[in-house]
Amino acid sequence: MEVLKIATAGSVDDGKSTLIGRLLYDTKSLTSDKLEAIERSSKQKGYDYLDFSLATDGLVAEREQGITIDVAHIYFSTATKSYIIADTPGHVEYTRNMVTGASTSQVAIILIDARHGVIEQTYRHFFINNLLRVKDVIVAVNKMDLVDFSEERYNEIKAEFQQLVEKSDYEDQSITFIPVSALKGDNVVEKSDVMSWYSGDTLLEHLEKIDTADVYNRGKARFPVQYVIRPKTEEYHDYRGYAGKVYGGSISVGDEVVVLPSETKTKVKEIYFYDKQYETAARRSSVTLTLENDVNVSRGDMIVKADELPKVEKRLTATISWMDAKQLVPGSKYVLQHGVNKVLAKVSAINNKINPDYSGIETDVEGLKMNDIASVSFQLNKPIFFDAFKEHRTNGAFILIDPQSNSTSGVGFIE
Repeated sequence: MEVLKIATAGSVDDGKSTLIGRLLYDTKSLTSDKLEAIERSSKQKGYDYLDFSLATDGLVAEREQGITIDVAHIYFSTATKSYIIADTPGHVEYTRNMVTGASTSQVAIILIDARHGVIEQTYRHFFINNLLRVKDVIVAVNKMDLVDFSEERYNEIKAEFQQLVEKSDYEDQSITFIPVSALKGDNVVEKSDVMSWYSGDTLLEHLEKIDTADVYNRGKARFPVQYVIRPKTEEYHDYRGYAGKVYGGSISVGDEVVVLPSETKTKVKEIYFYDKQYETAARRSSVTLTLENDVNVSRGDMIVKADELPKVEKRLTATISWMDAKQLVPGSKYVLQHGVNKVLAKVSAINNKINPDYSGIETDVEGLKMNDIASVSFQLNKPIFFDAFKEHRTNGAFILIDPQSNSTSGVGFIE
């Protein structure tokens, strides 16, 4: 079954958790004990409706304050797809959580309160989805019941958001607008009777139509070697296979390839998946390759097509989302993990800090604080093989690890 990963984003009280809870309820994905707990809690609070946000807000502090603090992952299925939803917090101080939730997502749902329209946080949420090259963005104009299901108000918000879209540099991004009432269930799973002026799909109908094979950005074929297979048995005495996952494009038997960093040229001899043999390995397939020549290949090396070489350098500049309480300052050193490769990295310079509300950049920045986003240059102790993130979402990203605490301090998107 196809799996679709979704990130939600919205300001406080925009109704993210309620929307997800409504999706679970209307698709009959809530367990009976969870549903009973929601009904019981809603009655205790004196509500005349079911508080679906309780389906996702698991922390005590979240339930007490009625806000989302941590990233919660919710799972549900329909007859055709499985879904994983990252319910991410909307506060400015949880920018790092939003980045984490969106980093593995193929689709984003940005909620807008119909009463308030596009606000500063909406800019931030859209910026993060652009930064992470999330291809399919659904703008759910929520709480339509509080504006009398007004088509005029919905069109006003669409026009406001369209001005924001014009600031984007991501041409392949798809933007879909849907007016909903998460509380009442209008246009979430079932069509709304009171918004007959809207002729588009419901939220679930749109999600069901998204082709999961098309949500990943295409690029040049990259095959990072995760494991070298040497059985050394009588049957496979000279067998040498290289296991990994194909990213960006496809690799076929007979393709002329280059092994990095040695730059040795050879050809793909065979492609295996377990005991089956194939002529072509499609992108995002996990396979084992064998090569025509007996070349030296190790874990962390990368196999690429001869005419599709990445950059191989010891210097790089990247947009960094900083996640650590300890500041990033010029001269500080980190372990940079790029795919299966780990290298030592020194911060050469903080070029500028980027304001995620599209208000411009700040120069003369002495250090990065938690949740800051900035352009940073690095010097590496050995070269890595990379692409720009805008061209290759997988091969253009990395994480920074604090060598003292071993914690993930930041995530980088190579410029």
